[in-house]
Amino acid sequence: MPNKSGADLITEAKSRTRQVSIDEIKGSLGAADAPLLLDVREPQETNLGRLPGAIVIPRGTMETRVEAVIPRDASVVIYCASDNRSALAADTLTQMGYAQVAWMKGGFNGWAVSGGPVAS
Repeated sequence: MPNKSGADLITEAKSRTRQVSIDEIKGSLGAADAPLLLDVREPQETNLGRLPGAIVIPRGTMETRVEAVIPRDASVVIYCASDNRSALAADTLTQMGYAQVAWMKGGFNGWAVSGGPVAS
C-alpha cells in the first residue's frame, strides 16, 4: 500500500463524511432536535471560547472518552479550528458506530468570523 500524506487522509475523511454549514448550525441552535456539538480542539484553543452548549473532548483523547459522554444514536456535529481535525474525528466516530455524524465546514474560526455566538 502506498504511503499517504496527512492531506490525503483529511481529503479521504471529508469524502466519506457529511459536512454541514455554519448557517445550518446557527439555525439549529436552541431547537429541540438540535445536534450535539462536539469541540475537538485542544484546551488552549477552547479557552478562547466555544459554540454555546458544546461538549469539549480534544481530538487526541476522543476515541477513549467519547463513549462515556455521547450515545451512539445521537446526532453529532463536530468542529475544530478550521475543519480538518473535525473531518478526521467524524470519520473515526463513523467507524466507531456513530451513524448521525457530521463536521462543520469552516470550524470555530469561520463561526467567529460569521458573528456566531461564542460561550466562554
